[in-house]
Amino acid sequence: MAHRRVLLPALQAVAVAGAAAAGAALVAGSLSTSFARGIVKPERRRVEGIRVLGVNDAGDRVMLSAVPDALLPGEYSFWFWQGAGHARIGEITARTGTMVTRRVLGTDFGDLRRAGAGRINGWVHLNPRELGVPHENVTVPTPLGGAPAWLIPAEGGSDRWALHVHGRGTRRAETLRGVPVFREAGLTSLVVSYRNDEEAPPSADGRYALGDTEWEDLEAAIRFAAERGAREIVLVGWSMGGAVVLQTVLRSPLASMVRGIVLDSPVIDWVDTLTFQGHARGVPRRVERGAFGLLAAPWGRALTGLGTPIDFARLNVLERAQELTVPMLILHSDDDGFVPSAGSRQLAAARPDLVTLVPFDIARHAKLWNYDRERWDGAISSWLERQGLTSGRTATRRRPPGAAAG
Repeated sequence: MAHRRVLLPALQAVAVAGAAAAGAALVAGSLSTSFARGIVKPERRRVEGIRVLGVNDAGDRVMLSAVPDALLPGEYSFWFWQGAGHARIGEITARTGTMVTRRVLGTDFGDLRRAGAGRINGWVHLNPRELGVPHENVTVPTPLGGAPAWLIPAEGGSDRWALHVHGRGTRRAETLRGVPVFREAGLTSLVVSYRNDEEAPPSADGRYALGDTEWEDLEAAIRFAAERGAREIVLVGWSMGGAVVLQTVLRSPLASMVRGIVLDSPVIDWVDTLTFQGHARGVPRRVERGAFGLLAAPWGRALTGLGTPIDFARLNVLERAQELTVPMLILHSDDDGFVPSAGSRQLAAARPDLVTLVPFDIARHAKLWNYDRERWDGAISSWLERQGLTSGRTATRRRPPGAAAG
C-alpha cells in the first residue's frame, strides 16, 4: 500500500504534465495555423489604427493620433470606413505629444468628420485621370482570365515600356504615383493587376502565393506589351510586387525582354520578412516555425487553404542572386517597419555589379515617394539615364563600343 501511495501521485503528476504539454502544443498549433492563414489569405478588412480626433470648422485640417505613419511629412491617402471613405492629406501644421494636425487636400468620398479611425497609405492617386495624361483601359489575358490594366502611353509613343506591379493587399492604383517619372523618361507605362487583388481574376484557392504563382500574370503582361509594340521592358515592383518581379525575371522565358528593374521596399527573402513581422506582433518563434511548416508542406494545405505549398527556398532571391542578369535599382527605407531593408542591403552587397541601392532612413514602408518625391524621382531618372533607358524609341539598339553590326 505504501508503494501505491508513492506511485499514484507520481503518475498523476506525469499525467498533468502530459496534458499541459499537449495543451501547449495544441495552442501553438492553433496560433501557427492562424499566423499562416494571415500570410496568404487576402485581407478584406483593413486595420484602421489611426484615430481621427477632430476636423476643424473649415474642413481643411484633420487631427490624428500621433502614430508613426501619421507623423511622416508628405502627401498621402487617408482611408476610413473600411475603404468607403477616402481623403488626401498633406503637410503637418501642428503637433503635440499625442496628436498631429494635417492639411486636408480633398475628400473624394465619405465624411471625414464622422470618421472615428482610418489608415494612411501612399496611393494619393485613385485613377490615371488624376495624372492629367492620356490613358486607356485595357485587359491583359492571364492564365486565369482577363486582368484589367491601365495603359499610359509615352508622349509620341515608345517601344520601351515600364510595367508597374503593386504590393500585397493593395491594388494597381498604388503604383500610379510612380508613372510620371517613367513617362518623362520616354517610357510607356502599363499599370497591371494580378490574381487575388480584387480586380484581376482570383486563383482557385483564393490565396496569395507570395510571388510563386503571381509572376505568371506579370509574364502575361509582358506578352501583352510585346503584342502592342514593346521591344524592351522595365519592371517596377512595390513591396510584394518586387517579389513578383524577381520571380518573373528568374523564371519566365520572356525575361530576355527585361532591360531593367526598379523596386520600392521589396520583399527579397520571405522567411526574413515574415519572421520580422511575427516578432513585431509578439509571435513566439515556435509559432513562426510552425506556420512556415504549414505553408511549405503538402499536408498543410487543408489548414491554410493553399492549393499548392509555398517553396520558400525558391522565393529566396538571396540564395539565387548569382542567377540575376538584369540591372536593378532598389529604394528602401531602414525604418520600413513591415519589410526589413536587410534583404535589399544583402542583395546589393551580393551583386554590386547589377544592384544599385538608394537607402532612405525615415520613410516607412512603400512611402518613399510621398516622403521625398524629389529624391525618389531623381534617383530613378538618373538610374534610367545611366542604363541608357531614357530615349523614346528603341528599335535600333545601341551597340557596345567596338561591337560589330549583325
